[in-house]
Amino acid sequence: MKQKPDIVVVGGGPCGSYAAYTAAKLGAEVLVCEEHETIGAPRHCAGHLNISSLRRLGLHAPRDIVENEIRGAVFCSPSGKQFVLRCRAPVTYVVNRELFDKHLAELAIKAGVKYRFKSGVRSLILDSGVVKGVALRGKERVEANVVVDAEGCSSKLLKETGLQGLRGSMMVRGVQAEVDRVEDVEMDMVEVYLGNKVAPGFFAWIIPRKDGSAKVGLATETGDPRKYLRMFMEKHPVASEKLKKSRTTYSSFHPIPLAGPIPKTFSDGFLVVGDAASQVKPTTGGGVIFGLTCAREAGKVAYEAVNAQFFSEAFLSRYQHRWKRLVGFDLAAMLQMRRMLNSLSDSRMDGMIDLCTKLGVDSVLEKVGDLDFQGRSLVRMITYPGALAVISYFLFSWLTSTAKQ
Repeated sequence: MKQKPDIVVVGGGPCGSYAAYTAAKLGAEVLVCEEHETIGAPRHCAGHLNISSLRRLGLHAPRDIVENEIRGAVFCSPSGKQFVLRCRAPVTYVVNRELFDKHLAELAIKAGVKYRFKSGVRSLILDSGVVKGVALRGKERVEANVVVDAEGCSSKLLKETGLQGLRGSMMVRGVQAEVDRVEDVEMDMVEVYLGNKVAPGFFAWIIPRKDGSAKVGLATETGDPRKYLRMFMEKHPVASEKLKKSRTTYSSFHPIPLAGPIPKTFSDGFLVVGDAASQVKPTTGGGVIFGLTCAREAGKVAYEAVNAQFFSEAFLSRYQHRWKRLVGFDLAAMLQMRRMLNSLSDSRMDGMIDLCTKLGVDSVLEKVGDLDFQGRSLVRMITYPGALAVISYFLFSWLTSTAKQ
């Protein structure tokens, strides 16, 4: 690599590595600055990824990183009612996130990307408002033509450019435990638990692995999620029975942005991707697939800027046009869905789960549903009477809840 790379990527998570890989594969010289001493640690995400979405991205999950294949989900309402969605073939992988992140980094390295570990970025190098590189902790400076910010939920760097950072509103705090065993759980089904007493503003989950262990977690908009997780595992009338012999082997705590993407994701010499740009599904908090989708476009645009030697925000704005065309509608639709879900009382949530079961919405979801592109799925569902009845109930519940406020 020449002394001055074309592109510096801040952060070696999935989005950083995939943006770097994309740009390097096209011919750019790319350096990734990672603050930790290795890729994939600490691990936060449950690693529950849509198989078809990975294929659309051209990614193959090696067998050694796949911990399970999931066919569906069991949704448990606040009062214990269940809605079961079961598909004929596996629809998601449960992956080892540390190994998945390493896999993406290995792809990037094979494409020519260089990684620097224990190289936390202190600040941007700015010249009259134009980003010219990064200053590392200590006194070292790395100049580059384009900086791609993939630092996660920290808004430190993008705020230096004057861009709006993540909003505190609709930011939930997530916690996840890995447990050594779980009982009475179908090994190819994820369990989702709803209710304001379980996880206010979000939900709890049990994600089984083939070896009988599981990932158990939740997120909350209020209170300490660690306390809610302890109550869920020890006191929940259903989940506690499944987890009564479980021993926690690992746990992590992390914020999840649910407020939708930040308004502007580019500046002179600068692009921002993934959690840093809040390119996260507001309904589920999943950020990997949409983050990778946007990171791929960031890598392409960064390369195009290097190739054309144009680094202005006018040129780099094509990045935002592209990712919005790909995922903008779905993110906007899911943001409205999240707001509606947060407005529902537990009794309304019970009613919706009950209605889904009675009207056979599971068969509709299997035909037209997409775990990632939920906005488009919602549009397709409108043509099915049973699904339309559930959507109408959902909207009516939201409207009546809003009217009471």
